[in-house]
Amino acid sequence: MATSHRVPRIDLAPGLSVSRVLTGLWQLADMERDGRTIDLERTADAMQPYVDAGLTTFDMADHYGSAELVAGIFRSRQSGSIQCLTKWVPKPGRVSKAEVRAAVERALGRLRTGSIDLLQYHAWNYADPGWLETLYDLQDLKREGLIRELGLTNVDTAHLRMVRMSGIEVVSNQVSFSLLDQRAAAGLAPYCEASGVRLLAYGTVAGGWLTEKWLGQPEPDWETTGTWSMMKYGRFLRVAGGWDALQRVLAAAKAVADRHGVSIANIATRYILDHPGVAGVIVGARLGERAHVDDTLRLFSFSLSDADRAEMRGALATLRPIPGDCGDEYRTPPFLTASGDLSHHLQAMPPPYETKAGADGRSRCLTGTVWETAAGFARAIRYGRHIAVSGTTATLGDRAIGGQDAASQAHFAIDKIEGALQSLGGALTDVVRTRVYVRHVRDWEAVARAHGERFGRIQPANTLVGAELIGDEYLVEIEADAIVGV
Repeated sequence: MATSHRVPRIDLAPGLSVSRVLTGLWQLADMERDGRTIDLERTADAMQPYVDAGLTTFDMADHYGSAELVAGIFRSRQSGSIQCLTKWVPKPGRVSKAEVRAAVERALGRLRTGSIDLLQYHAWNYADPGWLETLYDLQDLKREGLIRELGLTNVDTAHLRMVRMSGIEVVSNQVSFSLLDQRAAAGLAPYCEASGVRLLAYGTVAGGWLTEKWLGQPEPDWETTGTWSMMKYGRFLRVAGGWDALQRVLAAAKAVADRHGVSIANIATRYILDHPGVAGVIVGARLGERAHVDDTLRLFSFSLSDADRAEMRGALATLRPIPGDCGDEYRTPPFLTASGDLSHHLQAMPPPYETKAGADGRSRCLTGTVWETAAGFARAIRYGRHIAVSGTTATLGDRAIGGQDAASQAHFAIDKIEGALQSLGGALTDVVRTRVYVRHVRDWEAVARAHGERFGRIQPANTLVGAELIGDEYLVEIEADAIVGV
């Protein structure tokens, strides 16, 4: 092994210290692709060199093939301290309390532990409020001790803020962040830095595209080149400007790398690791096939100068920004996934709410609240192409989502409106008018900006007024009209 450099650590939460470079095990799923199998015991052996080097933190998920099983085998063999961070990516739609517990207990069994160090949760559809109900269920299991700490993955800035303002105790958020994908720098990283949430970055070498291997090379066949990760980040690359754009970034990174005697991958990863708000970066490993421990350790052998960063920023300025916020690649087109859609993740996306077709030609969306019966209304109604959505507040069962943060309440109200539209065959892009009511006029700008984040490209007709809302906990109420197919 090359000369070792001490791997720095950081606290994700009190008592949970992790290495600032986490070893990602997502490539085990690729190693098991097309029915291939791996030797679990031998693959577990391959984790030891990472631990010996001080890289004691491993990141995995329920859908990363046998990753949890491999980590559990390794954990049961050794007496030192390792940290196993896993993810749970359930099917879309409401997951019962029993199903939530079963999923956590399954992970506990696979990891051979009594408490998961960090469970990171992924939500498919913010318009379905079941994702928040599941987070509350997970928080209950955290209080029982089955989960040590709770985190998120692929959650955007507005919904991370919403979660925290709603009293859900998350300590981290794991998202794509690289030279090619700078979305996190715009809002998420500053919010994490200010709020104390730890940001974990994956994809820092873009599946291998940000390496010497591709510098000066001809453009490859995108659909047949490399691993799932390379196919996925190839889509990011094409959105960011294509092969010429990659060459500009690689050339700048190579110039900086040569000054420090390190690799392009080191520069790409260190640039993100040094970003304010980033607690750690995740570097993938193909356990048992090849290890890059020595190269990873070189991350801590140098520091980027102001001139280095300026040179990198110059190259990045030539890229096209990846659209949206973090995690949008899994929720809105263009789907920047290995397959270019969600077919290898999901079988179907269920409607968020129940609908009923009436004999009068109208279809009604019902959320099941007592007030729909008591006051005689539907959350939304569709007649022909027109959908009218009732005044909507940040209500989830007996909870007010977003606490006393008006922007978070507005985002959740818009999520519910979007859920009603989806259930009736529409979309947020079909909205032609909104009416917004705020309890306190002082909140108008925060609410207006939230409206702008969600409707900025749609630009429906809009009215915002101050009003005395029913329910002291509610700061904002929103209604909408949509015409499907506009």
